[in-house]
Amino acid sequence: MTKADGNLWQTTVQEQIATSPLSGDVTADLVIAGGGYTGCSAALHAASAGLSVRLLEAETIGHGGSGRNVGLVNAGLWTPPEAIAKLLGETAGARLSSILASAPELVFSLIDRHAIECEPVRSGTLHCAHSPAGLKDIQERHRQLVAQGAPVRLLPAEETRQRTGSGRFHGALHDARAGTVQPLSYCLGLARAAQTAGAQLHERSPVLRADYDNGTWRLKTKQGSVSAKHLLVATNAYFSELKGIEPPQSIPISFFQMATTPLGHNLRQEILPGGEGCWDTATVMSSFRKDKAGRLIVGAMGSLDDFGGGSHRAWARRKLRALYPQAGEQPFEHAWFGRIAMTSDHLPKILRIGPNGYAVFGYSGRGIGPGTVFGRAIARAVAGEGEAAFPVEARDAHSERFIGVKQRYYELGVTLAHIAAR
Repeated sequence: MTKADGNLWQTTVQEQIATSPLSGDVTADLVIAGGGYTGCSAALHAASAGLSVRLLEAETIGHGGSGRNVGLVNAGLWTPPEAIAKLLGETAGARLSSILASAPELVFSLIDRHAIECEPVRSGTLHCAHSPAGLKDIQERHRQLVAQGAPVRLLPAEETRQRTGSGRFHGALHDARAGTVQPLSYCLGLARAAQTAGAQLHERSPVLRADYDNGTWRLKTKQGSVSAKHLLVATNAYFSELKGIEPPQSIPISFFQMATTPLGHNLRQEILPGGEGCWDTATVMSSFRKDKAGRLIVGAMGSLDDFGGGSHRAWARRKLRALYPQAGEQPFEHAWFGRIAMTSDHLPKILRIGPNGYAVFGYSGRGIGPGTVFGRAIARAVAGEGEAAFPVEARDAHSERFIGVKQRYYELGVTLAHIAAR
């Protein structure tokens, strides 16, 4: 097998920005730690509202999950609407589901408005039933989403075969609101738009310490500091040690992807001819899609640099052969992985970390749409709407039990599942 190496999105990224590390002591209305979807969306919307913004990113914009994910722009969360309502209550649950149902519209409108070069395809997504039990799952999701007014359609097995190019599925749920993007390009495009709106972005500027005193947050880096009334911590699964702020608690889960060389013309016409992004109903969920150049990208939970890495790579080859025998030996040329911040109830959180200070995290694998929406909500709150702008109620504390144990359990579980899968 051809050796696969490196993040595809870093190779094919089209958007570029120029930044410099923070230097000196500056002030702002809003200081943001983290340059992913949430942080860049908050910077864009806050700056567009006339606020002064400083964003501090420890590495580069999109370094974390925002530059490593599948690129599915989903409507809503992995958790279905009725389960959300049960967890949050009818009113709060319906509000969150309604707000996130429109997340793809926000994402694609920003792409259009700011001419973001990120390979946008709005052909919808396909949630594919891998078994009879999986078919029952998507039938129930279809019922709930239709009751919510969503433009979703339950596809029979034959239409699923035509849309995916694979005969492995018992049916699929098509969501016309959704689509795909080049995820790193989208994040960098948000950053570029934020800069154009007046936000100041600083890469290679890890925050060493955060202090609050007399109505002001002060974030210190190696070469300077930012003093601001409002603080957003938007590091999600990539929070690093920061004196003065307790780490937001979530369960870090790895998700890897492997991309083939570009398919030939005939295979491109056979495999996902409509360009939908897909994932399945298996307990250890997997995803598959194409990019603009016709590469086929297969992904699943798991890390490529620990004890299960070899098993995950071998699984990807078997998965490709099973889904698409005609492309089963197509060489993999890229392999990479990132981290997901998962919460026990699979719902995102807004955590108060002090006066006018918030941490947003826990998208549980649905970062693009919710991250964009939650970032805008933070900006609206800072601009004067207050916490009424939030999609979920802010909380003073959030804890997860046995984080390390659960992380190891999930990694071992997916490794064993990939070893056993045929």
